[in-house]
Amino acid sequence: MKMPENDKQSLSMVTCTAPVNIAVIKYWGKRDEDLILPINSSLSVTLHQDQLKTTTTIACSRNFQQDRIWLNGKEEDISNSRLQSCLQEIRRVSRKRRNSGDSTSDVSSVSHKVHICSVNNFPTAAGLASSASGYACLVYTLSQLFGVESEQLSAVARQGSGSACRSLYGGFVQWKLGEQLDGKDSLAEQVESESYWPELRILILVVSAEQKSVGSTSGMHTSVETSQLLKVAYTFDAGPNAVIYTLQDHLPEFVQVVRHFFPPEVNGEEFVKGLPVCSADLSEELKRDINMEPTPKAIRYIISTKAGPGPCVVKDPNHHLLGADGLPKKSAISD
Repeated sequence: MKMPENDKQSLSMVTCTAPVNIAVIKYWGKRDEDLILPINSSLSVTLHQDQLKTTTTIACSRNFQQDRIWLNGKEEDISNSRLQSCLQEIRRVSRKRRNSGDSTSDVSSVSHKVHICSVNNFPTAAGLASSASGYACLVYTLSQLFGVESEQLSAVARQGSGSACRSLYGGFVQWKLGEQLDGKDSLAEQVESESYWPELRILILVVSAEQKSVGSTSGMHTSVETSQLLKVAYTFDAGPNAVIYTLQDHLPEFVQVVRHFFPPEVNGEEFVKGLPVCSADLSEELKRDINMEPTPKAIRYIISTKAGPGPCVVKDPNHHLLGADGLPKKSAISD
Protein backbone atom coordinates (compact mmCIF):
# COMPACT_ATOMS: atom_id res chain seq x y z
CA MET A 1 0.00 0.00 0.00
CA LYS A 2 1.43 3.35 -1.02
CA MET A 3 0.20 6.29 0.99
CA PRO A 4 -0.64 9.57 -0.79
CA GLU A 5 1.69 12.43 0.14
CA ASN A 6 -1.10 14.61 1.52
CA ASP A 7 -2.20 11.78 3.85
CA LYS A 8 1.18 11.06 5.45
CA GLN A 9 0.53 13.69 8.12
CA SER A 10 -2.32 11.54 9.41
CA LEU A 11 0.15 8.84 10.41
CA SER A 12 1.16 8.59 14.09
CA MET A 13 4.20 6.52 15.01
CA VAL A 14 5.95 5.46 18.23
CA THR A 15 9.02 3.28 18.82
CA CYS A 16 9.88 1.68 22.16
CA THR A 17 12.20 -0.97 23.56
CA ALA A 18 11.56 -3.54 26.29
CA PRO A 19 13.79 -5.98 28.17
CA VAL A 20 14.00 -9.71 28.70
CA ASN A 21 13.44 -11.02 32.22
CA ILE A 22 14.59 -14.31 33.68
CA ALA A 23 12.75 -15.79 36.66
CA VAL A 24 14.70 -16.88 39.73
CA ILE A 25 11.48 -18.17 41.25
CA LYS A 26 9.44 -19.44 38.31
CA TYR A 27 5.72 -19.63 37.82
CA TRP A 28 5.18 -23.31 37.15
CA GLY A 29 1.97 -23.27 35.22
CA LYS A 30 -1.43 -21.65 34.83
CA ARG A 31 -4.56 -22.02 36.91
CA ASP A 32 -6.46 -20.31 34.08
CA GLU A 33 -5.17 -20.79 30.52
CA ASP A 34 -7.40 -18.11 28.96
CA LEU A 35 -6.54 -15.31 31.40
CA ILE A 36 -2.98 -16.65 31.91
CA LEU A 37 -3.19 -16.71 35.69
CA PRO A 38 -0.28 -18.46 37.47
CA ILE A 39 -0.51 -21.20 40.07
CA ASN A 40 2.16 -19.45 42.17
CA SER A 41 3.79 -16.04 42.48
CA SER A 42 7.18 -15.53 40.83
CA LEU A 43 10.26 -13.33 41.07
CA SER A 44 12.46 -12.27 38.18
CA VAL A 45 15.48 -10.18 37.26
CA THR A 46 15.14 -7.78 34.33
CA LEU A 47 18.20 -8.07 32.10
CA HIS A 48 19.92 -5.03 30.65
CA GLN A 49 18.68 -3.85 27.27
CA ASP A 50 22.20 -3.13 26.06
CA GLN A 51 22.50 -6.90 25.63
CA LEU A 52 18.95 -8.23 25.17
CA LYS A 53 15.89 -6.28 24.07
CA THR A 54 12.93 -6.08 21.73
CA THR A 55 12.41 -2.95 19.65
CA THR A 56 8.89 -2.26 18.37
CA THR A 57 7.53 0.48 16.13
CA ILE A 58 3.77 0.94 15.84
CA ALA A 59 2.09 3.30 13.40
CA CYS A 60 -1.60 4.07 13.06
CA SER A 61 -3.37 5.84 10.24
CA ARG A 62 -6.90 6.29 8.96
CA ASN A 63 -5.54 5.10 5.61
CA PHE A 64 -4.49 1.64 6.82
CA GLN A 65 -6.91 -1.00 5.60
CA GLN A 66 -6.12 -3.63 8.24
CA ASP A 67 -3.93 -4.36 11.24
CA ARG A 68 -0.59 -5.88 10.19
CA ILE A 69 2.50 -7.14 12.01
CA TRP A 70 6.09 -7.95 11.01
CA LEU A 71 8.28 -9.92 13.42
CA ASN A 72 12.02 -10.09 12.85
CA GLY A 73 11.62 -9.20 9.20
CA LYS A 74 8.66 -11.40 8.23
CA GLU A 75 4.97 -10.58 8.13
CA GLU A 76 3.02 -12.78 10.54
CA ASP A 77 -0.64 -13.60 11.07
CA ILE A 78 -2.23 -10.77 13.04
CA SER A 79 -5.13 -13.02 14.09
CA ASN A 80 -3.08 -14.79 16.77
CA SER A 81 -5.42 -14.97 19.78
CA ARG A 82 -2.97 -13.62 22.35
CA LEU A 83 -1.93 -10.80 20.08
CA GLN A 84 -5.57 -9.92 19.50
CA SER A 85 -6.22 -9.94 23.26
CA CYS A 86 -3.56 -7.28 23.78
CA LEU A 87 -4.74 -5.13 20.87
CA GLN A 88 -8.39 -5.31 21.87
CA GLU A 89 -7.75 -4.61 25.55
CA ILE A 90 -5.53 -1.57 24.90
CA ARG A 91 -8.14 -0.18 22.50
CA ARG A 92 -10.90 -0.85 25.05
CA VAL A 93 -9.04 0.95 27.85
CA SER A 94 -8.18 3.85 25.54
CA ARG A 95 -11.80 4.26 24.44
CA LYS A 96 -12.92 4.15 28.05
CA ARG A 97 -10.59 7.03 28.92
CA ARG A 98 -11.81 9.02 25.93
CA ASN A 99 -15.45 8.42 26.86
CA SER A 100 -14.77 9.51 30.44
CA GLY A 101 -13.61 12.88 29.15
CA ASP A 102 -9.94 12.48 30.09
CA SER A 103 -8.34 15.50 28.44
CA THR A 104 -4.83 14.10 28.91
CA SER A 105 -5.52 11.12 26.69
CA ASP A 106 -4.66 11.50 23.01
CA VAL A 107 -6.86 8.74 21.65
CA SER A 108 -8.29 10.31 18.54
CA SER A 109 -6.74 7.57 16.43
CA VAL A 110 -7.78 4.59 18.56
CA SER A 111 -10.20 3.41 15.88
CA HIS A 112 -7.49 3.44 13.19
CA LYS A 113 -5.74 0.27 12.08
CA VAL A 114 -2.13 -0.27 13.17
CA HIS A 115 1.05 -1.51 11.54
CA ILE A 116 3.47 -3.19 13.97
CA CYS A 117 7.12 -3.96 13.29
CA SER A 118 9.19 -5.71 15.96
CA VAL A 119 12.75 -7.07 16.12
CA ASN A 120 14.85 -8.81 18.77
CA ASN A 121 18.59 -8.42 19.15
CA PHE A 122 18.85 -12.01 20.39
CA PRO A 123 17.66 -15.46 19.18
CA THR A 124 13.88 -15.76 19.19
CA ALA A 125 12.01 -18.79 20.63
CA ALA A 126 15.25 -20.35 21.92
CA GLY A 127 14.30 -20.14 25.58
CA LEU A 128 15.57 -16.59 26.13
CA ALA A 129 12.20 -15.08 27.10
CA SER A 130 11.54 -13.48 23.73
CA SER A 131 7.77 -13.63 24.29
CA ALA A 132 8.18 -11.69 27.54
CA SER A 133 10.07 -8.80 25.96
CA GLY A 134 8.00 -9.00 22.77
CA TYR A 135 4.58 -8.66 24.36
CA ALA A 136 5.83 -6.16 26.95
CA CYS A 137 7.19 -4.01 24.13
CA LEU A 138 3.98 -4.37 22.11
CA VAL A 139 1.76 -3.32 25.00
CA TYR A 140 4.05 -0.52 26.16
CA THR A 141 4.32 0.92 22.64
CA LEU A 142 0.55 0.72 22.15
CA SER A 143 0.09 2.54 25.46
CA GLN A 144 2.34 5.36 24.29
CA LEU A 145 0.47 5.59 21.00
CA PHE A 146 -3.03 5.58 22.52
CA GLY A 147 -2.41 7.32 25.85
CA VAL A 148 -2.99 4.43 28.27
CA GLU A 149 -1.52 4.82 31.75
CA SER A 150 1.32 2.51 32.76
CA GLU A 151 -0.39 1.06 35.84
CA GLN A 152 -2.98 -0.53 33.57
CA LEU A 153 -0.48 -2.38 31.39
CA SER A 154 0.50 -5.32 33.59
CA ALA A 155 -2.80 -7.15 33.20
CA VAL A 156 -2.83 -6.50 29.44
CA ALA A 157 0.71 -7.78 28.84
CA ARG A 158 -0.04 -10.86 30.94
CA GLN A 159 -2.71 -11.85 28.43
CA GLY A 160 -0.09 -11.99 25.70
CA SER A 161 2.56 -13.87 27.67
CA GLY A 162 2.51 -14.43 31.40
CA SER A 163 6.09 -13.35 32.01
CA ALA A 164 5.59 -10.24 29.84
CA CYS A 165 3.99 -8.48 32.81
CA ARG A 166 7.37 -8.69 34.59
CA SER A 167 9.21 -7.12 31.63
CA LEU A 168 7.26 -3.89 32.15
CA TYR A 169 9.55 -3.08 35.08
CA GLY A 170 13.28 -2.90 35.61
CA GLY A 171 15.39 -4.52 38.31
CA PHE A 172 13.78 -7.15 40.50
CA VAL A 173 10.12 -7.83 39.82
CA GLN A 174 7.38 -9.90 41.46
CA TRP A 175 4.39 -11.28 39.60
CA LYS A 176 1.74 -11.69 42.26
CA LEU A 177 -0.44 -14.79 42.22
CA GLY A 178 -3.64 -12.86 42.91
CA GLU A 179 -6.90 -14.21 44.31
CA GLN A 180 -9.66 -12.81 42.12
CA LEU A 181 -11.18 -15.11 39.51
CA ASP A 182 -11.04 -12.39 36.86
CA GLY A 183 -7.29 -11.96 37.41
CA LYS A 184 -7.44 -8.22 38.05
CA ASP A 185 -5.14 -8.57 41.07
CA SER A 186 -2.62 -10.88 39.33
CA LEU A 187 -0.16 -8.13 38.50
CA ALA A 188 3.55 -7.46 38.41
CA GLU A 189 5.30 -4.92 40.63
CA GLN A 190 8.90 -3.81 41.05
CA VAL A 191 10.48 -5.08 44.26
CA GLU A 192 13.82 -3.30 43.86
CA SER A 193 15.42 -1.20 41.13
CA GLU A 194 18.25 -2.37 38.88
CA SER A 195 20.75 -0.49 41.08
CA TYR A 196 19.85 -2.50 44.20
CA TRP A 197 22.55 -5.17 43.70
CA PRO A 198 25.27 -3.66 41.50
CA GLU A 199 27.67 -6.60 41.89
CA LEU A 200 25.20 -9.07 40.40
CA ARG A 201 26.10 -10.42 36.98
CA ILE A 202 24.13 -12.73 34.68
CA LEU A 203 25.61 -15.09 32.12
CA ILE A 204 23.55 -16.82 29.45
CA LEU A 205 25.31 -19.88 28.08
CA VAL A 206 23.89 -20.28 24.58
CA VAL A 207 23.95 -23.95 23.62
CA SER A 208 21.57 -23.47 20.71
CA ALA A 209 19.91 -20.48 19.07
CA GLU A 210 17.36 -22.73 17.36
CA GLN A 211 13.68 -22.70 18.25
CA LYS A 212 13.05 -24.79 21.35
CA SER A 213 11.39 -28.15 20.71
CA VAL A 214 8.97 -27.81 23.63
CA GLY A 215 7.17 -24.52 24.20
CA SER A 216 6.90 -22.89 27.63
CA THR A 217 3.14 -23.42 27.92
CA SER A 218 3.37 -27.11 27.01
CA GLY A 219 6.36 -27.70 29.26
CA MET A 220 4.74 -26.09 32.29
CA HIS A 221 1.49 -27.97 31.71
CA THR A 222 3.41 -31.25 31.72
CA SER A 223 5.16 -30.25 34.96
CA VAL A 224 1.86 -29.46 36.68
CA GLU A 225 0.33 -32.75 35.57
CA THR A 226 3.26 -35.08 36.28
CA SER A 227 5.83 -33.64 38.69
CA GLN A 228 5.81 -34.68 42.35
CA LEU A 229 8.47 -32.04 43.09
CA LEU A 230 6.57 -29.00 41.76
CA LYS A 231 7.82 -25.83 43.42
CA VAL A 232 10.48 -27.76 45.22
CA ALA A 233 12.89 -28.57 42.39
CA TYR A 234 14.63 -26.01 40.22
CA THR A 235 14.76 -26.34 36.47
CA PHE A 236 16.08 -24.66 33.38
CA ASP A 237 13.72 -22.39 31.55
CA ALA A 238 12.28 -23.71 28.30
CA GLY A 239 15.03 -24.36 25.79
CA PRO A 240 18.58 -25.66 26.31
CA ASN A 241 20.33 -22.46 27.33
CA ALA A 242 21.58 -22.03 30.91
CA VAL A 243 21.34 -18.80 32.91
CA ILE A 244 23.99 -18.28 35.59
CA TYR A 245 23.77 -15.72 38.39
CA THR A 246 27.05 -14.79 40.02
CA LEU A 247 28.99 -11.81 41.39
CA GLN A 248 31.40 -9.58 39.53
CA ASP A 249 34.39 -10.87 41.52
CA HIS A 250 33.73 -14.48 40.47
CA LEU A 251 32.96 -13.74 36.83
CA PRO A 252 36.44 -14.06 35.24
CA GLU A 253 37.20 -17.42 36.81
CA PHE A 254 33.79 -18.89 35.98
CA VAL A 255 33.97 -17.78 32.34
CA GLN A 256 37.45 -19.28 32.07
CA VAL A 257 36.14 -22.57 33.46
CA VAL A 258 33.43 -22.60 30.79
CA ARG A 259 35.94 -21.68 28.09
CA HIS A 260 38.31 -24.46 29.20
CA PHE A 261 35.78 -27.29 29.45
CA PHE A 262 33.58 -26.15 26.57
CA PRO A 263 36.17 -24.70 24.17
CA PRO A 264 34.70 -22.60 21.36
CA GLU A 265 35.40 -22.95 17.68
CA VAL A 266 38.71 -21.50 16.57
CA ASN A 267 38.16 -18.33 14.51
CA GLY A 268 34.44 -18.60 15.19
CA GLU A 269 32.10 -15.87 16.40
CA GLU A 270 32.98 -13.91 19.52
CA PHE A 271 32.66 -16.28 22.50
CA VAL A 272 31.77 -13.70 25.18
CA LYS A 273 29.30 -11.05 24.06
CA GLY A 274 27.96 -8.09 25.98
CA LEU A 275 29.64 -6.77 29.10
CA PRO A 276 33.42 -7.37 29.01
CA VAL A 277 34.91 -10.07 31.21
CA CYS A 278 38.53 -9.97 32.36
CA SER A 279 40.77 -12.96 31.72
CA ALA A 280 41.71 -15.37 34.51
CA ASP A 281 44.03 -18.32 35.07
CA LEU A 282 42.73 -21.68 36.24
CA SER A 283 44.72 -23.70 38.73
CA GLU A 284 45.56 -27.29 37.93
CA GLU A 285 43.91 -28.23 41.22
CA LEU A 286 40.59 -26.76 40.08
CA LYS A 287 40.77 -28.56 36.77
CA ARG A 288 41.40 -31.86 38.59
CA ASP A 289 38.52 -31.21 41.00
CA ILE A 290 36.06 -30.63 38.18
CA ASN A 291 37.27 -33.91 36.68
CA MET A 292 35.68 -33.88 33.22
CA GLU A 293 36.89 -34.07 29.68
CA PRO A 294 36.52 -30.91 27.57
CA THR A 295 33.56 -30.91 25.19
CA PRO A 296 34.45 -28.71 22.20
CA LYS A 297 31.80 -26.46 20.67
CA ALA A 298 29.08 -27.54 23.14
CA ILE A 299 28.47 -23.90 24.03
CA ARG A 300 28.21 -21.51 21.09
CA TYR A 301 28.74 -18.29 23.02
CA ILE A 302 28.09 -16.50 26.30
CA ILE A 303 25.99 -13.36 26.76
CA SER A 304 27.33 -11.32 29.68
CA THR A 305 24.85 -8.89 31.20
CA LYS A 306 23.42 -7.43 34.42
CA ALA A 307 20.13 -6.16 35.85
CA GLY A 308 18.65 -3.32 33.83
CA PRO A 309 15.75 -0.88 33.47
CA GLY A 310 12.24 -1.40 32.11
CA PRO A 311 10.74 -0.28 28.77
CA CYS A 312 11.54 3.11 27.30
CA VAL A 313 10.51 5.33 24.40
CA VAL A 314 12.99 5.80 21.54
CA LYS A 315 13.07 9.52 20.82
CA ASP A 316 15.12 9.54 17.61
CA PRO A 317 12.74 9.12 14.61
CA ASN A 318 15.64 7.72 12.60
CA HIS A 319 15.33 4.56 14.69
CA HIS A 320 11.74 3.87 13.63
CA LEU A 321 11.40 0.43 12.05
CA LEU A 322 8.55 1.66 9.83
CA GLY A 323 8.89 4.26 7.11
CA ALA A 324 6.67 7.23 6.36
CA ASP A 325 4.49 4.92 4.24
CA GLY A 326 3.78 2.74 7.27
CA LEU A 327 5.73 -0.22 5.88
CA PRO A 328 8.93 -1.77 7.28
CA LYS A 329 12.17 -0.13 6.31
CA LYS A 330 14.60 -2.30 4.34
CA SER A 331 16.79 -2.65 7.44
CA ALA A 332 13.88 -4.32 9.28
CA ILE A 333 13.08 -6.88 6.55
CA SER A 334 14.94 -10.18 6.19
CA ASP A 335 16.17 -11.33 2.78
